[in-house]
Amino acid sequence: MTYLLASDPQPSLILDASAAVLAVNPALQAMLGPWPARTVDYWLPSNVQALVNACLSQARAISDVEASVADKILLWTFIPASADQVLARCRDATAERLAEREASQARRLYRLITENTTDLISRHSPDGCFLDASPASYRLLGYWPEELRGVAVQSLFHPHDRQQSLLQAAQALEQDGYQTMTCRVRHRDGRDLWFEIASRAIRETYTGAVVEIVSVSRDISVRIEAQENRRRLAEVVEANTDLVLFTDRDGQLSYLNRSARRALGLQDVEALPGLQALLDPALQQRLEREGWQCAEQTGVWHAETRLIPWQGAAAFPVSLVLLAHRGTGGERYYSLVARDMTERELRESQQRRHQDELAHSARLITLGELASGIAHEINQPLAAVVNYASASQRYLQVLDRDPQASLRVAQGLQRISEQATHAAEVIKRLRAFLRKEPRRLQALAIADVAIEAVRLCDWEAARDQVSIELQIGDPLPAVYADRVLLEQVLLNLLRNAIDANREQHQGQPSRIVLSAALVEGQLRIQVSDQGPGVPAERLDGIFTPFNTSKPEGLGLGLSMSRSIIEGFGGTLQALPGVAGGLILCCRLAPVASV
Repeated sequence: MTYLLASDPQPSLILDASAAVLAVNPALQAMLGPWPARTVDYWLPSNVQALVNACLSQARAISDVEASVADKILLWTFIPASADQVLARCRDATAERLAEREASQARRLYRLITENTTDLISRHSPDGCFLDASPASYRLLGYWPEELRGVAVQSLFHPHDRQQSLLQAAQALEQDGYQTMTCRVRHRDGRDLWFEIASRAIRETYTGAVVEIVSVSRDISVRIEAQENRRRLAEVVEANTDLVLFTDRDGQLSYLNRSARRALGLQDVEALPGLQALLDPALQQRLEREGWQCAEQTGVWHAETRLIPWQGAAAFPVSLVLLAHRGTGGERYYSLVARDMTERELRESQQRRHQDELAHSARLITLGELASGIAHEINQPLAAVVNYASASQRYLQVLDRDPQASLRVAQGLQRISEQATHAAEVIKRLRAFLRKEPRRLQALAIADVAIEAVRLCDWEAARDQVSIELQIGDPLPAVYADRVLLEQVLLNLLRNAIDANREQHQGQPSRIVLSAALVEGQLRIQVSDQGPGVPAERLDGIFTPFNTSKPEGLGLGLSMSRSIIEGFGGTLQALPGVAGGLILCCRLAPVASV
């Protein structure tokens, strides 16, 4: 046994029944290094005693027991040599086991990727039948992998794509070994989906014949649909009768549709001019001042202007829309859509000539309709002037007894001046209206206008023991309106509320609430009184001209107020109060923030 052990080229040793080392051959000593640098036990499996016992008791060999030592992996085989001795032989299996582990890890990784990828990975026979498919087949096609095995791939293709696509794929795979195609594939529920399919041929090593095809299929229906939508949109833009121009912020044109090239005289021009050469100078200033910024913040900007054709042709009027777009990468680009308004200008010119012939008659009719309204509107500041003058006279009589009398007289004179100025403004606005001058619309803070309206009717409210409560909270957005007219509307609503309270609470204190708030994107202004209210069926009738319950009233206040508010693009309506009384509710669009 000792001779055989020494002659054995494979590292070996002899163990007794207690797993003690009896002898070590030279091959093992060479593996262990300089003897006795390490003990033999260091190289044996940790359960060597149990292995020796099993080998001797069962009289059988135990093979391929792994022991990891330092950076080596050893495989031991234990062979019963006699009744109480065991021959242990080992071999270095480090490279083999590491390769197996890497291969196993690669297989697990491949299986993990295959089972979880959103793309369909499939294997096919050379004639196109499914051999296997990844689980993504159910999500993409509605079929489980086992249902696809043996199914011809051409049976899933759209009939129009079937023959041509398969023929091209077969030729490309045979010649190049790789092919990518885009075609329609039918889902189990009957839908046709666009797929991008990349295939690679697996060839037999020696003959080079194609034995298998591996494919990766991806659903690109959304991308194809987007491309088709862009193509259709391009056709619509090109055929549009409106002028469409694409530009950047610096005014460099990149595209003009057919209508724009024709209208601007650029059919035969290859190098497009700058946008500035086609715009009216006034529009260029507006564009730089507000147009680009407004379009970037709100997406759109409008203007009425004139475009100047290339090389000196006559300018023509257009309704221009500047649109700001943002690309997928965040870059900005812009489009200009212009509608030629030449025909509209001609029609409007003809209409103006006809209207001029009727202008004198129309002004006379308007004066007749507004005559009572003028008296109604002017009577308010005149009545205030009379009241302030009377009060001032009373204070003058007690100057020697009341130290505050002179201050009150000065206040009265100031109010008289303000009311007279207010009356003059109303007359001025009426004259401007008769001359067809536009209203002086400007951005107004509703709080300022409301405070002024309350101040104008303070004395009248105090006379009837009516307190006016302002409920205007956080800073509100401004509204575009004529200050005098909006103030007059609020004054009309407040005075109607005062009259209603006086009727309901004769000689007793009462309250009016003037509130303003931003509700659902609109500025809501409400005047709520504690009067007798109005039946629901008569609410809208109170805005009818000459409809009044006051003996001295003309019934034009609410009618004119509604007309004024509607002229500002708003609404005025009457609502029943929650605890009785009437609510007059005015809604106006706020000024858009820039």
